[in-house]
Amino acid sequence: IGTFLLNKQGIRWLIKITTLCPYLKGIFCNTWLETLLCLVGEAFDDYSDDVCGAVINVRAKGDKMAIWTTDYENKEAITHIGRVYKERLGVPSKVIIGYQSHADTATKSGSTTKNKFVA
Repeated sequence: IGTFLLNKQGIRWLIKITTLCPYLKGIFCNTWLETLLCLVGEAFDDYSDDVCGAVINVRAKGDKMAIWTTDYENKEAITHIGRVYKERLGVPSKVIIGYQSHADTATKSGSTTKNKFVA
């Protein structure tokens, strides 16, 4: 509940490693390292301050990795961050990564959340 209160306007760019990007499974550690380098190196240009964290979930059903942003209403920042993140990870253009609001993921009833944006 603490994360929700601190980031209630937040949203995440989510990559499902085993379902959307099976080719990443073999280089999972490098992908996580690149994610962290994007955060500390301020890779998102003028929108680096809009990124507030990253998370990795390693699970038997499928691994997930995401970066969190502060405000889902800043469409320009959102799309720029998603585009840069996808490029930095080397995700092929045909593979879609989704942008999901924290509020939607916190209140979802099923196992999936609808994407607000895709990159």
